[in-house]
Amino acid sequence: MSEREALITGPDSRARCSWVGDDEQYRDYHDTEWGNPMRGDHKLFEKIMLEAFQAGLSWITILRRREGIRDAFDQFDAAVIANYGDEDVARLLDDPRIIRNKLKVSAAITNAHATLELTRDDPGALDRLLWSFAPAPRTTRPATFADVPATTAESTAMSKALKARGFRFVGPTTMYALMQSAGMVDDHLKGCWRAS
Repeated sequence: MSEREALITGPDSRARCSWVGDDEQYRDYHDTEWGNPMRGDHKLFEKIMLEAFQAGLSWITILRRREGIRDAFDQFDAAVIANYGDEDVARLLDDPRIIRNKLKVSAAITNAHATLELTRDDPGALDRLLWSFAPAPRTTRPATFADVPATTAESTAMSKALKARGFRFVGPTTMYALMQSAGMVDDHLKGCWRAS
């Protein structure tokens, strides 16, 4: 893919990473969220949950359901989710607003437990753990999607560290996507108006 094909020009005449396509919600996500540094245990727990639900699916599927997932999972309150029981699981698996995958719902509860274990006596521990794997900023910006990896040594190390603490659905590819969306890496392509 050429550098030009890696970008798309929106109705506002701005060049963007072409994965945005012509979807307004995707464009807004690209412009205002993706690649912006995100900090805080609660926000990063939400990212872990959403990225886990995204595994094997397109991000736009999750983005379109994000508010429903947020509502169904008590605003991503780890303390509340950790106390979910069989009735909650049944409720969630019957909720069309979320990804109704029993393994992913179970992983959300497990990840809430792991988050509480990590942060209960050490607020900020999840934030510090995840950001400890952020690589040094690149010296060159990717020109095409072929220049953007699916995994890195850092995302692999992050995955291992989270799995060792009991997290699930946190493989290296999923964690690299989290690193991109939470601004730990900046993969806006050369020529994208967000590239800075």
